[in-house]
Amino acid sequence: MTISRRTLLASAAATLLPRVSSPADTSRMIVRSPRPEDLEMPLDGFLDWITPVDRFFVRCHTYIPKVNLSDWSLKIDGKVDHPLTLTLADLKALPRVELVGVLECAGNGRSFYEPHVAGTQWAFGSVGNGRWAGARLRDVLQKAGIQSSATEVLLDGADTPLGKMPKFQRTITSAKALHPDTLLAYEMNGQPLTEEHGAPLRVIAAGWAGDSWVKWLQHIEVLDHEFDGFWMKTAYRHPPQHVEPGAAVDVAAMVPVTDLNVKSVIASPDGWAKPGTVRIQGTAWSNSSPVNKVDVSTDGGQTWKSAKLGGQRTQYGWRTWQLDWKAREGEHKLIARATNMAGQTQPLTEEWNPNGYLWNVAQPIFVNIAAKQLSIDSNGVEAPPLSAYKTACFGCHDEHMMKQQRLTRAQWDRELNKMTGWGAQLKPEDRDAVLDYLSAQFKQ
Repeated sequence: MTISRRTLLASAAATLLPRVSSPADTSRMIVRSPRPEDLEMPLDGFLDWITPVDRFFVRCHTYIPKVNLSDWSLKIDGKVDHPLTLTLADLKALPRVELVGVLECAGNGRSFYEPHVAGTQWAFGSVGNGRWAGARLRDVLQKAGIQSSATEVLLDGADTPLGKMPKFQRTITSAKALHPDTLLAYEMNGQPLTEEHGAPLRVIAAGWAGDSWVKWLQHIEVLDHEFDGFWMKTAYRHPPQHVEPGAAVDVAAMVPVTDLNVKSVIASPDGWAKPGTVRIQGTAWSNSSPVNKVDVSTDGGQTWKSAKLGGQRTQYGWRTWQLDWKAREGEHKLIARATNMAGQTQPLTEEWNPNGYLWNVAQPIFVNIAAKQLSIDSNGVEAPPLSAYKTACFGCHDEHMMKQQRLTRAQWDRELNKMTGWGAQLKPEDRDAVLDYLSAQFKQ
């Protein structure tokens, strides 16, 4: 799949856990769902090594629970010798550990799969790189006397299911739970967790996808058997081998999502740049094997150059990268391809799966190099100035919202009236050009 132009809560009561760090800034995020809250980071967020809390994506299966800190505790039971009930102060009395790591939703990139699959249609930005701090889960389990028969650890948060939805509960293996880099975090980027990000306590399953980073944690049960709950036996599973696109796969033949894939994103340039030296830059990340190489092609994959890696190298964090390119006029296909220290490299074609998990294709991006910020689409229509188009449409959406509409010109005219009536910023002198472009590019 190629892309021509790119994607880019009130204070709690005094008795409740306060927001002591910034909540997500919805005006600077792509809103995939307002309730439950699913917020995606736009592309410019990939220019930061540590993702600010107010730009960090938010993924919620349920409404955000209100946690009363004075009543909150963490219960540990099951296959342990000494069941425990710990307060936040008890956890803070344990050795404090800090870790920089990537949190990525398992469904990040789902919108790119062909054939399309159901679920939240994330593009690039349901991912962020955070600085997490808390106690080791291992220290808590050892304090409780975890038994040798333990095979899995069941994680349960304070969130309440919607309707008849099964309770969101996930397990991680006992080996992962006892790993020194698996944390019970109470801080994010040097501040207490916000409600959106799981306050007062969340799991940090470093190197694994976000479905295992359970939020609002309040109960840990150690098991000696496989847990058969919906979110383990049915959801967050993918085939362990290649399947044909569109194929039906029995959930019993799939395995739970665990490790992240190696991956990269081009954050800049975003669709257009002037001729001359253009800095191509973005971010790359992986699982427990750090990224050690990013190659960039400016000719659709015919030739490659190594980008310069930036940011601090950590075990689980992402790396920023950049490459200066002598760009000539015309349309160019850019591709970034990351490799980790284990030798895993991004594929050039998708490995389709029916739930749309772990997308990591090295995606081609088209960039128009021209003196003016105009482009001609495949229908011969001159696009409006990109700034007008993006200002009007990208405040709440990315281009995937437009692509899926397939509307007539009259329908796009009504959509523009509706969106400007709802506050979309579109100057009258730019309206006809934006309408021409939408109706030609995203037509029925």
